[in-house]
Amino acid sequence: MKTLEELHKISEEKRKELDLRVNTKADTREKHILVCQGTGCTSSKSPEILENFRKILKEKNIENVRVIKTGCFGLCAKGPIVIIRPEDTFYANVKPEDCEEIIETHIVKGEFVERLLCKDIDGKVVNSLDELNFYKKQKRIALKNCGVINPEDIDEYLAFDGYKALEKVLTTMKPEEVIDVVSKSGLRGRGGAGFPTGKKWELTRVNEADQKYVVCNADEGDPGAFMDRSILEGDPHSVLEAMEIAGFCIGANKGFIYVRAEYPIAVKRLEIAINQAREYGILGKNIFGTGFDFDIEIRLGAGAFVCGEETALLESIEGKRGQPRVKPPYPAASGLWGKPTLINNVETYANIAQIILKGSSWYSSIGTEKSKGTKVFALGGNVNNIGLVEVPMGTTLREIVYDIGGGIPNGRDFKAAQTGGPSGGCIPRQHLDTPIDYESLKEIGSMMGSGGLIVMDDTKCMVSLAKFYLEFTVSESCGKCTPCRIGTKRMLEILEKLCNGEGEESDIYRLETLAKNIQKASICGLGQSAPNPVISTLNYFREEFKEHAIDKACRTQECKALAKIGIDEEKCKGCGLCQKHCPVNAIKGEGRDKRRIDPNLCIKCGTCITTCPFHAIS
Repeated sequence: MKTLEELHKISEEKRKELDLRVNTKADTREKHILVCQGTGCTSSKSPEILENFRKILKEKNIENVRVIKTGCFGLCAKGPIVIIRPEDTFYANVKPEDCEEIIETHIVKGEFVERLLCKDIDGKVVNSLDELNFYKKQKRIALKNCGVINPEDIDEYLAFDGYKALEKVLTTMKPEEVIDVVSKSGLRGRGGAGFPTGKKWELTRVNEADQKYVVCNADEGDPGAFMDRSILEGDPHSVLEAMEIAGFCIGANKGFIYVRAEYPIAVKRLEIAINQAREYGILGKNIFGTGFDFDIEIRLGAGAFVCGEETALLESIEGKRGQPRVKPPYPAASGLWGKPTLINNVETYANIAQIILKGSSWYSSIGTEKSKGTKVFALGGNVNNIGLVEVPMGTTLREIVYDIGGGIPNGRDFKAAQTGGPSGGCIPRQHLDTPIDYESLKEIGSMMGSGGLIVMDDTKCMVSLAKFYLEFTVSESCGKCTPCRIGTKRMLEILEKLCNGEGEESDIYRLETLAKNIQKASICGLGQSAPNPVISTLNYFREEFKEHAIDKACRTQECKALAKIGIDEEKCKGCGLCQKHCPVNAIKGEGRDKRRIDPNLCIKCGTCITTCPFHAIS
């Protein structure tokens, strides 16, 4: 156990050592090689890169160079990423076999390894993070330490003001004062609903009970979402510190982090962080000698999407089947084991310490009138710079897709973006300049959600997209209520008919009616929002639904049953290769005749397209 004085000393000494991490003009002979150890880079052999660096440095007896594992840098499209400080050199797509060259050229000779330097979308070679367009419009608050510190070293967290907010709260503030700061900051829940955080804390605080709980919802289930996972992997102590602050405010001494078992790196780093905090006396009994007790346990989820809903999550922690409860009562009054319980998600907690240290006015000055602060997005799909993005609320979709995301690959056109995952909606091209905040997204039929942002180009069929999200929702429905269990299944059947060329115009009306009824009648927020992708695509891309239903056509050819394959007679040379390889003998013609496709026999497998040497078939 460490005293406050000992913790302050660790913080000061470590900060001097790590100053070069944030100060590229640091006066030091020491170099730090930062290697991303987030899930994306780890899957591309970054642990091997880390070990190779250490091994080679030891073999060559090179001193004053430290190799550090970090969390996600954000620009996943360029991973594995290696950053060398203090010069801030950015090496992209590094392989284990590149380590020796980097050490020989960069560390020993002081020269850049030109072929590994990161290139921006315009092809310009950049030497540092600050030069990349990807980072220029970002503002990192929740991701402040990700890519900067070693997430498995509590001393590094302490060096960057770690646990100072907790110290301030426990030694100088009352619970009501802390909640007032959080309320005035304007922070809203980042899990999707956007409920005011301070208000939720106050509602839990005023409920009298012999036991209360603080819960962190880390059950991130949206397809393509990895915001919470990246925070836990890169800065786990920020969540622990915020949960302790929340526990002090509401009168709780116990916390639970509910995280899906599919996040092994996040779980491992949480376990390390919890053990380190206990060892230092920051978790447990009589924290900082103030008489405040608080401890945290991890609970693993089995990957059920519905357990992202707060009451289903509580059921799962209690050891029951994850199904939502009827509300009210709300968790603030009756949560875990019937006791008042505060639930926030990872990103919400990741903002708390900095709000306490820098003040509510600082935080509320960022963002829009009703949506304060920043939002983390997992930017994916048809966009060049796939990765993790944190921007001020009010940043437009165009800025995220084009300025930060680098635009659409292969020169294709932007068609739509899906925010909020299976619970969200599509944003079409005409709304590219919409500010990304809670109110603006709601006005155009979408929602913030937890932060998944999937970009789609003009090759995507919106009917097929709606079917994709309904397939996910149907498979993840807990089945407790009839509207969600059966209604979404009926919606999916209609979408399958449309994509298979068996639909009718009346199906569009049935689809819309079902969607509205499910929204009104489902028990929980997930069921109520399940029809959102269908409703928004119908609102903005109704013509595509009509084409599927009436013309039996898919303009993008993505729906295989509606695709039309034809042979261009001018390009066809009558070689017969396509006919030879057709598995169902659907191609007719003899000798050097131009070939033709019998549509009644064609199964649209695409073999002829890939076989034709003259590109005559499309």
